[in-house]
Amino acid sequence: MSSVDYSQQNAVQSLYQTHHQWLCGWLRQRLGCVDNAADLAQDTFIRVITQRKATELREPRAYLSTIARSLMIDMFRRRYLEQAYLETLALSPEPLDISPETRALIIETLMEIDRMLDGLGGRTREIFLLAQLDGLSYVEIGRRLNISVNTVKKHAVRALTHCLLLADDERA
Repeated sequence: MSSVDYSQQNAVQSLYQTHHQWLCGWLRQRLGCVDNAADLAQDTFIRVITQRKATELREPRAYLSTIARSLMIDMFRRRYLEQAYLETLALSPEPLDISPETRALIIETLMEIDRMLDGLGGRTREIFLLAQLDGLSYVEIGRRLNISVNTVKKHAVRALTHCLLLADDERA
């Protein structure tokens, strides 16, 4: 083990011992659930380990709370998407028998789409969803949003370019 690895390991261990209890309490206040707080605290420290920045921290609680807040948002998004998916399935004319593996893949795909769209501005995301999910033409979107067709096209190109670049980055 190199001295850098050993130093990183000591820094993470010290960070964990000093701040784990505080982080669990911080998360418990926001989540209202001891179990979810403990899970997110562990996920936070896993993220710290994988980022290998424990030796560089000047404000550890601010750093830990930022990571934990991001993980909390991801958890809430996942729950929201999963609930929306289950509601959509319940509205299906005939019950679908989907395996747990397929369901997990669908949820993961929805999460990835949500992450891709998260990088778009509100108007651009709205135009993209109206075109892709609702099947509206650019003219219909322009009327609905009271903007020109040219503006709709610019936002649509921006959204598609954004998604294609993200997809290309993931393949690389």
